[in-house]
Amino acid sequence: MNDTSLAENVKTRSTWVRGLYMLLFALIYGLTEIVLAAMAVFQFVAVLLTRRANDNLLSFGRSLSVYIYQIARYVTFNQEERPFPFSPWPTDSANVPAEET
Repeated sequence: MNDTSLAENVKTRSTWVRGLYMLLFALIYGLTEIVLAAMAVFQFVAVLLTRRANDNLLSFGRSLSVYIYQIARYVTFNQEERPFPFSPWPTDSANVPAEET
């Protein structure tokens, strides 16, 4: 790699825009960790009180886990499509595609 190609790479606007989105999603990921922890506590309390998991929390937990997966794939350059709020929120029935497991 010579100096001119490095200078061209550094000046590429799309790379810097991607970097800003990656920073945004890193912050969102931090928030999802808090939501995930709170959800786990609420689910645990629900099981203690009712002896069964809350169906709404189960559904939200599935979609949140897919969302976290999408964020991780985006910030590691394994996915080009930006996660929510730039694409639809994953449904609770969304699964990780077989080729990605």
